[in-house]
Amino acid sequence: MSSSALRGAVVAQPMSTSGVRDDHPGLEACLRASRAGDVLVVWKLDRLGRTLVHLVNTVRDLSKRRVGLKVLTGQGAQIDTMTPAGRMISGIFTTLAEFERDLIRERTVAGLAAVRARGRKGGRRLALTKAQVRLAQAAVAQRDTSVAALCDELGIQRITFYRYVGPDGALRHTAREFWA
Repeated sequence: MSSSALRGAVVAQPMSTSGVRDDHPGLEACLRASRAGDVLVVWKLDRLGRTLVHLVNTVRDLSKRRVGLKVLTGQGAQIDTMTPAGRMISGIFTTLAEFERDLIRERTVAGLAAVRARGRKGGRRLALTKAQVRLAQAAVAQRDTSVAALCDELGIQRITFYRYVGPDGALRHTAREFWA
């Protein structure tokens, strides 16, 4: 690629943080610096986003801002959103990302339905047992009980305690919902 072809190009530096994380300060700064008419040049497509959804959202944002994208190597090397073929490939990726999101949602719903059919509830395990909640209710009813000491004894934090039991010892709605 000649230097005249890269005029107005913004070259993305390789990511230095983990691809699992969504925040990439170098990439974000590069994306903020790009203006309409610029071309963002990346070495490989995986340098722009680790997940297909993140990648598609980034490409869509660049397209809305009229910033081109050019991938130099790898499987995404055919992507150059300044050409009709590149825009078509970008559209295919968008469709695949939507399909992937729909599949994940369907699998999640099916998994939760299967768990409920077996008589179990999905979600995080309860921090306290029924007996511990009853103990906490009785302890709070006595005015000389220290909530901090009680939380230490139960091995929980104050916020968890107050999620189950109110300051007057009454069972909170959240706890009643779990044991209904």
